[in-house]
This record gives sequence, C-alpha cells and structure tokens, in this order.
Amino acid sequence: METFIQQIINGLVLGSVYALVALGYTMVYGIINLINFAHGEVLMVGALTSWTVVSWLAGSGLPGWALLLISLIAAIIVCSVLNFSIEKIAYRPLRTAPRLAPLITAMGMSLLLQTLAMIIWKPTVKSYPILLPSEPFEIFGAVINTVQIIILVVTAITLAGLMYLVNKTKLGRAMRATAENPRVASLMGVKPDVVISATFVIGAALAALAGVMYAANYGSVQHTMGFLPGLKAFTAAVFGGIGNLAGAMVGGVLLGLIEALGAGYIGALTGGVLGSHYADIFAFIVLILVLTVRPSGLLGERVADRA
Repeated sequence: METFIQQIINGLVLGSVYALVALGYTMVYGIINLINFAHGEVLMVGALTSWTVVSWLAGSGLPGWALLLISLIAAIIVCSVLNFSIEKIAYRPLRTAPRLAPLITAMGMSLLLQTLAMIIWKPTVKSYPILLPSEPFEIFGAVINTVQIIILVVTAITLAGLMYLVNKTKLGRAMRATAENPRVASLMGVKPDVVISATFVIGAALAALAGVMYAANYGSVQHTMGFLPGLKAFTAAVFGGIGNLAGAMVGGVLLGLIEALGAGYIGALTGGVLGSHYADIFAFIVLILVLTVRPSGLLGERVADRA
C-alpha cells in the first residue's frame, strides 16, 4: 500500500508538470491549429535561465524561496520574449501556408533552440541547487516534500486562473472568437495577431513555470531536458483532447499517473524482464487504446460552426 500511495504522489507531481506544458500546446493549437514542437525547448530555456539566476545570486544571502521566486520571474520573462519572437519570426509568415510548412518550421525551431542552448550553457548536466526545505512529510507511509506540494498547489491555482482568463475576461473572449473565425473576429474589433501573440506568451509562462518546477524537483538541468517532457506533454494534450484546456489538464495528470504506476509495478508484472526505465511504454499503449476508441481524446475538442 505504501508503494501504491508513493507512486500516486509521484504520478500527480509528474502529471502536473506535463499538464502545464500541455496547456501551452492546446492553447496554441486551439487558436491557430499549430503544433508548436519547440514548446518543450521553451521549458528547457526556462529551467536553464532559472539555474543561471540562482547561480548568480548564490552568494547574496537571500533565502531559498526568494531565489526561486526571482529565478522564476526571470525565466518567465525570458521564455515569454523567446516565444513571442518565435511566433512573430517563424510562424506568422507561414500562417497561410500549407500546414506542413509550419510543422517543419516548428521542428526546426526545436533543434535550433537545443543547439543554441548547448552553445550558451554547454552540453554538460548541471546540478540544480536545493532551495526549499527537503525534509519529507509522511502520508500513510509514503513521503512528499515541500517542492512536490508546491508543484501540486501551483498547478491547481494556475489551471483555475487560466480557466477564468479564457472564460471570463475580455482577452479570453477574444481568444475564443479568434479560434472560431479570425476573419470575422477582426471585423468585430478583435486583433487576431495580438491575440495569437498573447497566447504564445501565456504558453511560454506556463512552460517556464513547468521548467523551474521540473528542475527543482529532479535537481538537474541540461540542453536536452525539454525534449521528453515536451513529447509527453503533447501526448497528454492529444490524450485529453487537444484544443480543450480541461482535457490537457486531465490528460497530463492521467499520463503522469500511468507512467508512475508503470514504473512502480512493471518489474513485478513482467517477472523482472522489464525495469522501471520501460515505464514510457505504458503511457503510449494507453494513448493508442484511447485514440482507437475515441480519436478526439477523452474530453474531445469543441468544434464551433464557422460563419
């Protein structure tokens, strides 16, 4: 039972990170039908920016929580500027091009960002310092630390804030109008380019938040760290129903739980043939099964009638 509860905790923490990144994927896709494959690299830039700021301020005498907060703000600013620039330079000129062109461009941006990060931060794995109390709390025999609790709380608050933004604010209405029909929205006073840029900035902020939490939880950063979480987050977005915010959240959490439970029990299920490093296969097997039965994902995508 202790192992089961521990894997549930691990899965919720991991799934929360996936969900934050998946929200960025699904927001961009919902507005302009583009899969931004460079989104995982934005997470990586956020984590490395945070590590850089923490390293600079290491001898300042500031408490750990202040260092983490300052580095998070810096990561959000850098990632927002980066994603804004990517949209304006790489994606906007291809908005009316065949869909394959922006898809290939997104893959190219992913490789470009990895290469630039390798040049700037070097290809070595860097240790992310422990900034918050590491003493674990015990829950029915399982343990959870301060960073993991913060990840769960921040993810819940972020989702609630994002849902409020999309459903209750003027910007949210503009986003929904642009997603439905950009041309008609522009006739109603909405500026689609501004809305799309704002969507990329919000997605970048979510990726930066996920990157800092991922680094703080796992304790290391490097230039390739965004690829696998980015791929898993995209899988989570498709799993839950890409284009649907709640679906991205549900997909991320479920994917994290499946991966954690798979890592905990795959050895026993296969008689020791497969180890915990094969846990990824469970997530993708479940994804294939879900998409076979329900191609639109668990919660599907809301498809509006175009004017």
